[in-house]
Amino acid sequence: MNKFSRLVFLAFLAVSASTAMADTPPADAASAASAPAPDSAAAPASADAAAAPAAPTEPQLIGTDKINSGDTAWMLTSTALVLMMTIPGLALFYGGMVRKKNVLATLMQSFAITCVVTLLWWLIGYSWAFTPGSPYLGGATRALFNGMVFMHDANKVTASHLALTIPESVYAMFQLTFAIITPALIAGAFADRMKFSAMLVFMSVWSLIVYSPIAHWVWEPSGWLAAKGVLDYAGGTVVHINAGIAGLASCLVLGKRVGYGKESMPPHNLVLTLIGASLLWVGWFGFNAGSAVAADGRAGMAMMATQIATAAAALAWMFAEWIVKGKPSVLGIASGAVAGLVAITPASGFVGPTPAVIIGLVAGVFCFLAATSLKSALGYDDSLDAFGVHGIGGIIGALLTGVFASKEISGLDGSVLTQLWGVGTTIIYGFVMSFIILKVIDMTIGLRVTEDQEREGLDISLHGEKVE
Repeated sequence: MNKFSRLVFLAFLAVSASTAMADTPPADAASAASAPAPDSAAAPASADAAAAPAAPTEPQLIGTDKINSGDTAWMLTSTALVLMMTIPGLALFYGGMVRKKNVLATLMQSFAITCVVTLLWWLIGYSWAFTPGSPYLGGATRALFNGMVFMHDANKVTASHLALTIPESVYAMFQLTFAIITPALIAGAFADRMKFSAMLVFMSVWSLIVYSPIAHWVWEPSGWLAAKGVLDYAGGTVVHINAGIAGLASCLVLGKRVGYGKESMPPHNLVLTLIGASLLWVGWFGFNAGSAVAADGRAGMAMMATQIATAAAALAWMFAEWIVKGKPSVLGIASGAVAGLVAITPASGFVGPTPAVIIGLVAGVFCFLAATSLKSALGYDDSLDAFGVHGIGGIIGALLTGVFASKEISGLDGSVLTQLWGVGTTIIYGFVMSFIILKVIDMTIGLRVTEDQEREGLDISLHGEKVE
């Protein structure tokens, strides 16, 4: 624990120093105005554009009369739905797939990540992701949520420049739930074998130096990928490719589970897994339809696309497995549904119903192949298929967004080449940085539990508890 304590202290000092350095002047107004907002809802230029007031490029104090109660109510609901995706949704989805001796440790990971990322988001994560700064990192103006206020007597409230009809506190909370579930997804790749202390350090550092910068690149108008026109409605690159590639790095650095390929490792309770998948499906409406940041027609279209793509992917995985293995499994149809949810995420606010079906069908088949044939061929141990579902599904969704994006729905045209910029950048930066973080942790406090602890089970060896 002495090494662990020192590493946490050094990480805190590094974050504090980086906070002071990150408060750089905002990008010029022209580049900021040309980039899409998180829902990429920018309207085409018009002849009256010169006469219209410039769009705000940073959070501002506004009158409470400018807040839309319908939008605010929907975003409060969406925030609760997305938080439900991690606890209890992802916790149960992953918890049911591990062996009985590791179920509590798996649930603990999701719960602890929720707590840790919440405080890091307050500390500096939100400010680095969603305030203007350089093209690569936001400033420190919202560190400790400084300046995010509600003034009752003055009838004033701060609003983000990315969501002018809701309080900034609601927008920051909504984006927090994305920041929470992304590292929690990674945990599926290294299930059954990472030390709890190492997991806490990895997720803390990763959320600050990988998640927040990529969120800034794609979703903040001054971000360099936003300026290039990369489309990501609700997190195909920022969340799923990002988590999936970090998961691949994790399982490669850690190595295979003891007995992998030699011993049977069936899921201990698929009832929990199906309940978890169902909660993810319901919560995902907050994820995708909530990314409209308004209670409007685009949110409704995103909800429809999400439902249709998920159903198509679940059936595609089910039938592919039926053909290959002779029987359709509960785990298969649940995994297919998640693959569809992942793939439609970047496209949900850009496509109509028929493209959503195509995206779902492609994701269901290819994620099935990635989670079975590809994993077997390459020999890595992605315990719960974090890379096979989220990494591959995110790539499919991001690229097909470039194919099917509808200008009628979003006001924007898609480009596969532009989407490749977003996909390639996220893969390279996410993998390299994750690999480095993991190696540093391994050389200091160590990443992996001992073989005896792994065989005994992480519930008892790490937490002193077990499921009877």
